[in-house]
Amino acid sequence: MTQPALTDVPSPEVTAPIPRIAAPARARVSWRPTVVAWWLFAAVPVGLALLAAVRAPRMHVLLDYWHVFAKITDDNGGLLLGQVFTYHLDQPFVVPSLLFYVDAAWFGGDNRVLTVLTIALLAVAVLALSTMLPQQLSSTTRGALTATMTWLLFSSHATELWLQSTNGISWVPAVTFCTVAIACAHRGRLALASGAAVLGCLSFGAALPIWFAIAVIMWLRRESRLRVAIPAAAGIVVVGAWWLTKPTGTQSGATAAFDPDGRLSVIAAAVGGLWSVDVAVLAVISGGLTITLLTLLVGRTLADHRHRTVNGDAGWLGLTLYALALALMLALGRTTTNVPGGNVGLISRYVLVAALATTALVVLIAVHRPQWSQRYLAAVLVALSLITHAIGGGKADLVHRSYTPLNLAAIALRVDAPAALEALHIQRAAAPAARALQAYPFNNAFTLGCHGPELGSHLDLATAQPLTDKGAGIAHGALDAPATDPGAITTGWASINGTPPDCVLITDQTGTVTGGGISGLPLTAAQTATAAPGATAWQATAGPTSGPLAVLAVRGGHLYRIS
Repeated sequence: MTQPALTDVPSPEVTAPIPRIAAPARARVSWRPTVVAWWLFAAVPVGLALLAAVRAPRMHVLLDYWHVFAKITDDNGGLLLGQVFTYHLDQPFVVPSLLFYVDAAWFGGDNRVLTVLTIALLAVAVLALSTMLPQQLSSTTRGALTATMTWLLFSSHATELWLQSTNGISWVPAVTFCTVAIACAHRGRLALASGAAVLGCLSFGAALPIWFAIAVIMWLRRESRLRVAIPAAAGIVVVGAWWLTKPTGTQSGATAAFDPDGRLSVIAAAVGGLWSVDVAVLAVISGGLTITLLTLLVGRTLADHRHRTVNGDAGWLGLTLYALALALMLALGRTTTNVPGGNVGLISRYVLVAALATTALVVLIAVHRPQWSQRYLAAVLVALSLITHAIGGGKADLVHRSYTPLNLAAIALRVDAPAALEALHIQRAAAPAARALQAYPFNNAFTLGCHGPELGSHLDLATAQPLTDKGAGIAHGALDAPATDPGAITTGWASINGTPPDCVLITDQTGTVTGGGISGLPLTAAQTATAAPGATAWQATAGPTSGPLAVLAVRGGHLYRIS
């Protein structure tokens, strides 16, 4: 016999609906001295990156920029909108393409404008992630974690992102939009998260996995099935559409072999990239440990999910999955041994994968170990920040050394030196559009760096002092080979009173400057065997001319004839 229900006692078989949790109230800004100190500590890597960005070369020297610029413009500098929506390196590239064009059309093609924009976008990523820090953590702990995020994302490992904006604008917008999407999903704001994800997918393929991260976050928040299914379905559609429409074949010299060991090492190296310069095994070991710890913390988060109405770690689990998905995509699409260290995961720009994974790791540890002393946690976070940044100094040096010779590109493009442009992998077809838009090097900001002579200047060759390759004297120098083809790259070494020349000039037989070059480059092995003490290498190129060429070194306004 069925018993009557007891008055005012809910049946255990009835489950009350779970209300959607509103976004937490905005915490008051704390001005405690310790919190201010953490903000000042966080400002240090941003300031260092910004200083490098504003001191970066004015010239875009990477082939990707000129390839994209040539594709999206006509010879009159007009934007070919249809080309903006085509793939670059088998990836969507709409937002970077538009930024490249805006830089050329509005800011004179100045690389430094986009390097500063890269810094600003990374700062947005840090702020977005900091909004996900749980309010139950003390303001001091939140400040320490925010500072650590900043040091990781603005690591010296990532120098190439703000040295050449082609790398930064190709990679950072997608990552930034994805962090914003994760932060919005963490608060249940699906529409805003989806909008940021769309912008990310229009930026680069690095944003393709973000839809699945959003779906997981919605599930952890115990949102409705529809709100979980929408981003998951969108992810399937987006990835499927990309897969069906992307160009066939591999890109960037990537291997097409099965190679599971090599791809696994790329995943681990990408996640552990903060701990090595060019030794892959160190990055692989560090990445393996990071992945292991993240796996344990994810398991703890999923276990908590069974007992909580809404999981406060949802966004950090989403960030973990996104970072690991980036590492997997890198392994599947870019694995190659033709890079320094033999592992593509060590490339400077990909350190953002390690930065995101490590950020998720330290936050999850802080959340799941509240009993840890704030003092000890702060000491560990400071050590983590400073050690990884110090290690990255070696990678920053590698980036500077590899990019410095490419600065000859500005001269080669300005004088239209075909062989030099081909050697530098600069798209010659981009020159008419750049000239029409008066983008650098086709504007008044261009200079040979000689503090006087420029292209078209006339020099009295009789006043040039001769440089010798040996013997007494303060001025030494030599050509590696006779300068016969004005459109090719001419190389050699020089030392004037033990210092490199200010610049190198090439003139025709009448003394008219038809080209120039850069100095202070590292000596090659062959040059080291014959060069004078204190000498450095130089490279130069010139435009079309007839007759013999004269190569001059300039130091303090004085001319020294090399040939």
